[in-house]
Amino acid sequence: MTENQKPIQEGNINLQIDKIKKQIAEANAQIKKYVEKRNQLHEKVRKSRDEISLIKTERDALNEKVKLLKEQRTIIRAKATPIMEQVNAVDAKIAELKKNVPRVNQRELQEELDAVEWKISTTSLDLQEEKNLVGEVKQLELQLKGFKKIDKQHKKIKELLDQRKVLDDQADVFHKELTDLAKKSQELHAKMMEKLDSLKKDRAEADGLHHAFVNAKEQNNLWYAQISELIGQSTNLRANYKEQSQARRAEEEAKRAEEQAKRKEEQAQRAVKEKEIKEKIGSEARDKLQRGEKVNWDEFQLMIGDDEEDDSKAQD
Repeated sequence: MTENQKPIQEGNINLQIDKIKKQIAEANAQIKKYVEKRNQLHEKVRKSRDEISLIKTERDALNEKVKLLKEQRTIIRAKATPIMEQVNAVDAKIAELKKNVPRVNQRELQEELDAVEWKISTTSLDLQEEKNLVGEVKQLELQLKGFKKIDKQHKKIKELLDQRKVLDDQADVFHKELTDLAKKSQELHAKMMEKLDSLKKDRAEADGLHHAFVNAKEQNNLWYAQISELIGQSTNLRANYKEQSQARRAEEEAKRAEEQAKRKEEQAQRAVKEKEIKEKIGSEARDKLQRGEKVNWDEFQLMIGDDEEDDSKAQD
């Protein structure tokens, strides 16, 4: 390798390293966005899950109230059924009673009775006439008694129907209340399903961002490996050039062998010290990485250089 070729090759390697570093920086910026967005979605999913739980609890409570109201309504309606049976029985009894009363209406019969009683009390009658009128009064009273029995049964029907109306009103109140609650329950269910759909979408998006984050980290690792390889090439390049330079200097400075030997001795001592320093810094860098701490670029280079030297020794 000529002296002019070495800077060109090193320059190409450095250009490649700079390009990869730029790609890593861009990827890290994108990774940060992935993480921030993913974390925001995770928080949103958590809040949605809490809201859904509250809505479900409220909906279930309403459904339980609806169930109880339906049971109460059923009980009320069950109480109303025998009342109508009693009404029908009384109607049948009224029908039987009507068979034994005259075709004239009750008002006319009462007026006729009042007239006969008035005649008896205000008119001078002989014994036979009075006896006939008294008999007529008894007959009219007997007929009116049948109407009174019918009136009594009608009154009983009214009382039964009043009871039925009270029960129907109670049943209507229960029905209206359970209808309103059922509507609210349906609205809450629809709201819960809407939030559940939104939660699923947010969770899916968060999972996608996490996969993108993992892929980006893996790509960064590949780029770091490329940088490590390029650094190794640059190190070998410098080492080869150094060896060639040293050989030329050895030939040119043969006459000053003693001075050269002394210089080499000094260089060897410095190399040992530098190696010890590099190994120490490289070891500390590896310890940092294992603890999850950051290392700077110089530490990273020294760590990679140590690993390569270890590999080289192992091969030797």
